[in-house]
Amino acid sequence: MFLIAGMIIAATSKPLVEGLFYSMLGGAIIIIIYTAMKERKLKQEKRRENRRSKK
Repeated sequence: MFLIAGMIIAATSKPLVEGLFYSMLGGAIIIIIYTAMKERKLKQEKRRENRRSKK
């Protein structure tokens, strides 16, 4: 949430603060990737448990 607000502030400020904008964009991308990988890992573990319990 704060990363998006910071990106908007950096993009609309006079003069444009490119370093701040791109660093916040990179941070947001890293958080999205980390969250997706974590959810995928949890789903795989849950599938393994379900397979073991069916046997």
